[in-house]
Amino acid sequence: MTRHSMRLISTVIGVGFTLGLVGCDYWPPALQAEIEQLRSEAQTLTIEKTQLQAQVIELSKTKQELQGQLDELSRINREKTGIITGLQNQLDAVRARALKARALKTPPHKTPAKPTVKAQPTSKSAPKTPASKGPTQKAAGIR
Repeated sequence: MTRHSMRLISTVIGVGFTLGLVGCDYWPPALQAEIEQLRSEAQTLTIEKTQLQAQVIELSKTKQELQGQLDELSRINREKTGIITGLQNQLDAVRARALKARALKTPPHKTPAKPTVKAQPTSKSAPKTPASKGPTQKAAGIR
């Protein structure tokens, strides 16, 4: 029996090997449905991948445009900052000149000095003054 079982086993292996080389065209329906579903999903994923790549390219272009605008605005901002700084310096200089001019036009504020009162003689005699009215006094219009 050993010979007979060896022959049977070798026949089964031979048939299996032959079928393996020739191939089998029979696929169970459940396996075929699963294969079709996987193919459909692969196509869907390929389409989505293509769309996403297009979006990435579009976003990259938009990013480059926005970066260019940002660079331009930064340059303009630096220019405007320089102009503003220059104008502020000019304004400070004009204010300083105006303060100097105002200081030169108005005399410095001095505190009024107390009038000095000379002590007059307390004697009842009048001070000596010329009694005659000379020609100089008449010309001046003093009477």
